[in-house]
Amino acid sequence: MPSEFYDEVSRVVLRGISSCRFRASEWQANQRERTKEWHAYRQKEEAEEEAKSSEYREIGMRMKAYPQEEVCKARVLVSSFIRAGEDVEKVIEKAAERGELTELVLMVIWNRLDVARRDFTTSMPQDEKDAIRSLDLLYRRVETEILRSEATPAMRLLDELLNIHDGSDDDKWLKACRKHMIENFPREDPFTMVFPPGFDMEKHDGQIKLPPQDDDVLLRVDFVREVDELLKEVEAEQEKSKLHTGYDPESVATMLKQQEKLRTIRQVEALLELAATLKW
Repeated sequence: MPSEFYDEVSRVVLRGISSCRFRASEWQANQRERTKEWHAYRQKEEAEEEAKSSEYREIGMRMKAYPQEEVCKARVLVSSFIRAGEDVEKVIEKAAERGELTELVLMVIWNRLDVARRDFTTSMPQDEKDAIRSLDLLYRRVETEILRSEATPAMRLLDELLNIHDGSDDDKWLKACRKHMIENFPREDPFTMVFPPGFDMEKHDGQIKLPPQDDDVLLRVDFVREVDELLKEVEAEQEKSKLHTGYDPESVATMLKQQEKLRTIRQVEALLELAATLKW
């Protein structure tokens, strides 16, 4: 065969070898890139896992200052709230009566809620999302009960009056509040403030003993003063905060909270007016 034929074959073979080498180099480059991406992905995952572990350690350290026995009791109590289901209100109220609602109990609930929120994802099953909402409501409810127990008699009465409202008839609510105020405030005429109920001056003979002082007695004037001070504080805060005008979910939620707060302020103002003008 002519030499030109062998030369052509050699060129074809060389081109094939060169092409194979190029493809091999390209494959190796792709593999190196994939390996690099995989290592970066693993480093990112390890960093996220380390950050999450650090967060969990931080959550666990929050209760280190409390005796272990108290922590265990608080956890058992919180578990009883969660298992109570529809009876949770009764269980919380009984715990409050026994003096078991403390800052530690609130911290146990918060830790559970904190862990659940950190693990939250949009693809999370609905029952787990519901569990997070339930923990949030439980935290608020227990916090409210603790604040109520620490509140002054005037603030406790204000809370009772606000809770009378069933969300429907304002006039009916105010009538019920007036009745409740009359039952709680002592009469303010001088005679009834000094002498016990049923005292008859004409039939009484001998030394007059003053009735024992009750530290829990709430005078109408004290209620009016405390509620008025509360309103001034709340209204000052309202002036500082501005309503969001956007329509994104966060702005809408903020707007709804502001509207609810304003409704409560209007109710407190109505109660203040009722107490200030109350007549027996």
